[in-house]
Amino acid sequence: MITGPTFEEMLHPDRIPAEIRQRALKAREEDPLHPVNLFNITWRNANNQIYHVVLPPELTGVDAPIVVIYAHEFPSGSHKVGAAYSVLIEKQLFGEVDPNVHTLVWPSTGNYGIGGAYIGCRMGYKGVVVLPEDMSQERFDRIQSYGAEVIRTPGSESNVKEIYDETKRLRASDPNIRILNQFEVMGNYRFHYHVTGNTVAELAADLQQQGIGVGRISAFVSAMGSAGTIAAGDRLKQIWPEHKIVGLEPVQCPTLFNNGYGAHEIQGIGDKHVTWIHNVLNMDALMCIDHMDALFGLQVFAEPQSREALAKHYGVDEALLAQFGEIFGISSICNIIGAIKTAKFFRFGPDDVVVTVATDGMDRYHSVMDRMKRDYGELDAPSAVGHVERIFHGAGTDWALLGTPDVRERWHNLKYYTWVEQQGKTVEELDAQRDPQWWLEHQQRIADIDARLAELRSEQGVMLE
Repeated sequence: MITGPTFEEMLHPDRIPAEIRQRALKAREEDPLHPVNLFNITWRNANNQIYHVVLPPELTGVDAPIVVIYAHEFPSGSHKVGAAYSVLIEKQLFGEVDPNVHTLVWPSTGNYGIGGAYIGCRMGYKGVVVLPEDMSQERFDRIQSYGAEVIRTPGSESNVKEIYDETKRLRASDPNIRILNQFEVMGNYRFHYHVTGNTVAELAADLQQQGIGVGRISAFVSAMGSAGTIAAGDRLKQIWPEHKIVGLEPVQCPTLFNNGYGAHEIQGIGDKHVTWIHNVLNMDALMCIDHMDALFGLQVFAEPQSREALAKHYGVDEALLAQFGEIFGISSICNIIGAIKTAKFFRFGPDDVVVTVATDGMDRYHSVMDRMKRDYGELDAPSAVGHVERIFHGAGTDWALLGTPDVRERWHNLKYYTWVEQQGKTVEELDAQRDPQWWLEHQQRIADIDARLAELRSEQGVMLE
């Protein structure tokens, strides 16, 4: 069986055996579909530096530093590949899947399915990705290029119930089908708790050396799709108890905010239910973002003439703006707006670093940006500056909800309707999540998983073919 990195090696790739690390870095450019690229699943580059950008205050309009870690450089172009790998390697280590027997099904609204297609096919599995039919064309193209089959279900981003219905049908059709459900499987949580969370914690010291902040992260802001990424906040709050975990939803689908529902265009988030792996009892606030703000905000960075206008008006480095035009996607802009709202809501100052995530890049949204230009026109200089002033500088503290004990209880209770009524969990299993020890036990499994993987690799070597 093909294996890859431990959690600790994904966090600190300099601990990967040197020969394998060098092979992986070389394959990244020369052979991106080779299995050795599993060892490129990390937030760090070849020089062990964390992929991040500090947003210019001229664009954010707030004193608190807004820092974005970006996933564009991961294999498959999104950090979801790390979650997919963690889910699969755990199941492989514990004998739940076998590439000679099982077909893997990856329920997704995009990046997890892309990651699953990449990981599963590299590790020798047949793969099927179940994806809503209205997602961007680039998603379908990428999945098929990695060797997986796609099943399109009705609807768009928030139509996850239809995905669940299809996976149920597939499971009943073949005893060798295995569903790797990102919304439920704790490998997704563990990847972000350990790898993303500790990466952000270590970034605090790097930023302090640059004169940014005082060596702590005041808030971690993330929109929820599977709610894997926001698990990083659980780790950060263990390090800094005063740390704030802030979740984001679309205004058009405010499920946790007010039991709302609806379709929206922030691909990757707002899936109209509370996921099993989301530790809602640890979340400090929830904020909602209008999907049109995310779309227009991305258009600002997507169009060269718009970037040129921002450089002239705000004095922002053109090369930095060009980088934004590559590493940001729709949900990235949603997260940035949410980070600005967070800074204003909690009245953060210059010492309060707010970290958020660019989960994917522009390569997934060229078709969406083409539609924006067709429907709303290209951005001239006044329009580009106007969008920055309205969307970023004008981000307010409306659509914000504190995670009081009563509110957290309501968030937790919403899990009942998906997971007990529809997906076969028991009330006892749901009630168990109220105990912080339940989450600690899942966190503590990381050491055992790493030990098992290290032992397997010691016995058989690192299998990469």
